[in-house]
Amino acid sequence: MIRPHKQVRAQGVCVGPEGMGRPYAARRTGSCMDLLTISPLSWEALLCCFLAAFIIGLERQLQGKPVGVRTSSLICIGTYIFIAMSASVFNEATDPSRIVGQVITGIGFLGAGVMLAKNGSVVGVTSASAIWILAAIGVIVGLGHPWLGVKVAVLTVVILVGVNRLENTFEFMQRGVHHKLKKRQGAQAPKGASPAEQSSE
Repeated sequence: MIRPHKQVRAQGVCVGPEGMGRPYAARRTGSCMDLLTISPLSWEALLCCFLAAFIIGLERQLQGKPVGVRTSSLICIGTYIFIAMSASVFNEATDPSRIVGQVITGIGFLGAGVMLAKNGSVVGVTSASAIWILAAIGVIVGLGHPWLGVKVAVLTVVILVGVNRLENTFEFMQRGVHHKLKKRQGAQAPKGASPAEQSSE
């Protein structure tokens, strides 16, 4: 007589409380698959979060700005996890949409930490905006549109790179705060300073 609390392998069949008559090999394969299961999250969504964050973070990192690949990835993936997990606790007494509002509040603190007042001007606004859009991409992915988040990341980099080139090409786009700050920094910067050290964004 087989005791119900024991697992016995007999002729390739697993016998016990977790599956009478179930093939042992199939049960072992199922256990391996359970290790790869991250429900309610998904590997596709995590991949899209990392890809989108890599696209934006790489541009920031190559420009010598804050919010590089590592920080961007953590922001985007973290936001996605919050949104995806909020859906798993949905019931009549909860409202998952409130999580989105809390994410926006938290991201505001991160953005404020990047911005600084320097020489009478506020710098780091573009990097703070990058944090804002990374959180938005995490929300997009968390709501079930993973590849749309990647497209938004590509559009973001097009804006960052494209507008920067337009400012360097056309003089009329060099007016305003950026132009004044660069002139002020150029006068105060030591000789041999790189453009990245003089940039305000």
